[in-house]
Amino acid sequence: MVHDGKKPNIVLMVLDDAGWADFRPFGDTEYPTPNVERLASQGSVYYQCYVPQAVCSASRATILTGCYPERHGVYGALVPRVKGLDPKFDTIGDVLKSAGYTTAVFGKWHVGDQPETRPPARGFDRSSGLMYSNDMWSHHPETRYFDEFPLQYWKNGEVIIEDVSPKQQKMLTTWYTEDAVEFINDNHDRPFFLYVPHNMPHVPLYCSDKFEGKSGLGLYADVMMEIDWSLGQIMDALEETGTADNTLVIFTSDNGPWLSYGDHAGQTPFREGKGTSFDGGTRVHCVMAYPGRIPAGTESHRAFCTVDLLPTFAELAGAELPDYEIDGLSVWNLLKGKSDVENPHEYYSISTGRNFEGIVTGDGKWKLHLPHQYQTLAEPGHGGKPGKYEAASIELSLFDMENDPYETTNVAEQYPKIAEKLLALATKHKKQWWQT
Repeated sequence: MVHDGKKPNIVLMVLDDAGWADFRPFGDTEYPTPNVERLASQGSVYYQCYVPQAVCSASRATILTGCYPERHGVYGALVPRVKGLDPKFDTIGDVLKSAGYTTAVFGKWHVGDQPETRPPARGFDRSSGLMYSNDMWSHHPETRYFDEFPLQYWKNGEVIIEDVSPKQQKMLTTWYTEDAVEFINDNHDRPFFLYVPHNMPHVPLYCSDKFEGKSGLGLYADVMMEIDWSLGQIMDALEETGTADNTLVIFTSDNGPWLSYGDHAGQTPFREGKGTSFDGGTRVHCVMAYPGRIPAGTESHRAFCTVDLLPTFAELAGAELPDYEIDGLSVWNLLKGKSDVENPHEYYSISTGRNFEGIVTGDGKWKLHLPHQYQTLAEPGHGGKPGKYEAASIELSLFDMENDPYETTNVAEQYPKIAEKLLALATKHKKQWWQT
């Protein structure tokens, strides 16, 4: 759907473990987030955006491929020195490059750190950042076998910092932002795709000196303010280069907050958090702006999932989809606010690690949990140290997400026909993809 013969630029900023309510207008934060609000005023706020799995690598691989974890085979969070996402799956970078785009990724990659799975081999012309989470290093408060590997900082396929120090972690958000602005300045005269998957606010939390202590509310708030600044810098660059009017900007997260870290974790009003299939983990904030195409100053309560981003981008760019089946579908008509269209999906798959745990209907009204165990927070951590979880379980449960978005009341007995229908869909999906 190229407008006026000109392909739209696309900027996708994905945060790491941010809470749904960490930014205004989602939550009434005590710290300011003027640039997220600025983006919202220029576009639309989406209150029911889902990820299919509330863990880093699985979520990011889904964003990049338009496939569920059960198809692309990346589950949970990858450890260092693994292959990761199979190169047989095209990324957004691959798809848009084939349509004439210049592409870049600056930030946390975390879908493979072998030569064939790093950004230069996966459709990205420019790249910088960490290959995995910023806590996978020797300074972690717990002992894990993979922390023996150095935390390397890569740029365009080369290691430029062999082992990132705490002082250098403070600069990650700034470095990614500077690279993003430079990329926009260098490529404003051609169609581009810019992917900015920040490491923050994944623990350990760091921000630059220009933001440390600025909120007066603690380190997490400082980090949020710097992320908001980052978005503002990118928006400013788009405006200054005259590309803002032809650019789709998306601001979202890979999953909900890592509640174990207490005062170093984000906020969500929904049940549970990262690492669960409840909405505290799988519902993420999302703001999009695309002048003249997405109505400014609007909000949407229509459900969609990040599995739909690749096919939506392909439609906008006039790009060909991969020649194999993917799970996502274009939801552009829904995103731009057309009220007479329905979500093309009957349901979305929700999983945790290698466990398929339920589905949410495409219209976002119903959510079915299959019986499963999960971890619930027993005692939050403090000052960057993790707290304690305890085991919990849920029976077969149906939730009315329109009237009970916090998943408090199982209404399977009140709506037996709906429960039966969704159980049949979930059973069929599980049999196709999750049988071992």
